[in-house]
Amino acid sequence: MNDLESLADRWPADERAARAVQDELRGRVVLDEPGPRPGTGLVTGVDVAYDDTRDLVAAAAVVLDAATLDVVEESTAVGRISFPYVPGLLAFREIPTVVAALAGLAAGPGLVVCDGYGLAHPRRFGLASHLGVLTGLPTIGVAKNPFTFAYEEPDAPRGSTAPLLDGEEEVGRALRTRDGVKPVFVSVGHRTSLDTACAWTLTLTPKYRQPETTRRADALCRRALAEAQEGAPRT
Repeated sequence: MNDLESLADRWPADERAARAVQDELRGRVVLDEPGPRPGTGLVTGVDVAYDDTRDLVAAAAVVLDAATLDVVEESTAVGRISFPYVPGLLAFREIPTVVAALAGLAAGPGLVVCDGYGLAHPRRFGLASHLGVLTGLPTIGVAKNPFTFAYEEPDAPRGSTAPLLDGEEEVGRALRTRDGVKPVFVSVGHRTSLDTACAWTLTLTPKYRQPETTRRADALCRRALAEAQEGAPRT
């Protein structure tokens, strides 16, 4: 994985430093690769759960066989929250522990699916892009809401899309993963295209609105946090 030596030692301590890091790394996002072919190889979901009262964050990485969506491997990591809550800078709270969870995997991880944003971010450098640049892995973001961006409702059938817009710039797409159900919001992270990201999202949503990668990683990180809470005092 790239750019990960002494990650904790180089982590920004305040908003100004964090934005400077985003500005520095944003230019390294690779946008001219199509990404892994949907439904092939391995695909990994990552997610985190917090307990701010105990200063804990738990991350999970769940590797699935992309063809069957069966679980191949799971990994968790628990750490201290590394940055305060600031909208637009959430990656700085999550990435150290997510990277630790990814490092615990023996397989893959193939494409990494983040529960959040990539280019669909005010500074065009959300969690999926940040994680992709640091690790060198192809990444996409699949979010539950459009953040600050505008969109028109996609048509009702599954697979319908509408541009997610910042002015006239398309930063992602609203994608209907279930007929008549609220869309999810897909954006490129690193080393993939928006068409590929949407195709992967549909591959990963055969039954539910959210990708199986996200659903499984969410459940696992919540279990890991609950186990960590049992022995951690409140701060």
